[in-house]
Amino acid sequence: MNSEQAGHGQTQLLFQNVSERRLTLEDVFQRMQAFMHKDPKGVYRFVVGTDCQANARSTTFVTGIVIHRLGRGAWACYRKTVVPTRIYSIGQKLSMETSMSQETVAEFGTARLLALEDIVLPYVYQGASFSAFVDIDAGTDEFHNKTAPFVAEMVSRVESMGLTARVKPEAVIASSYANRYTKSRSRSRIKGG
Repeated sequence: MNSEQAGHGQTQLLFQNVSERRLTLEDVFQRMQAFMHKDPKGVYRFVVGTDCQANARSTTFVTGIVIHRLGRGAWACYRKTVVPTRIYSIGQKLSMETSMSQETVAEFGTARLLALEDIVLPYVYQGASFSAFVDIDAGTDEFHNKTAPFVAEMVSRVESMGLTARVKPEAVIASSYANRYTKSRSRSRIKGG
């Protein structure tokens, strides 16, 4: 996948946003910590979601990772991956989107999630909270969503990681934030198809 070599043969996921590029997951974690420390009494949602856009000769996947302070802003970044083939199958696209989100959460790691949760713990009796989600760019309404037949499988995959899955219309990170960046061109590529 769109990973770069980091010392000693390890691969590293790199992210960007409107003001920074080449952010490692440790950089992302530090930015999220700083954001949460500004208001540790807030209600926070950590959300990862992926969307894709098929073009004539490629399919662009964008994975967004967001820390949302409800009613009081967010810090976000994304990772773009271009597969050098057009993927036609809705099931295959949705499966790859879900896999990329799962990979991001797994690489971010439980220890980092717990460290973010620790920021709000002293304030839980004052209304502070932290929850983690994976947004799946699919809906359950079979009349309006071609993705509906695949929802149960994708939700099960996310829940097997101990996380909560959200689908449309709640899955705003996949269907809105990540979707915004699938439309622009990128130099990031992965091999194979």
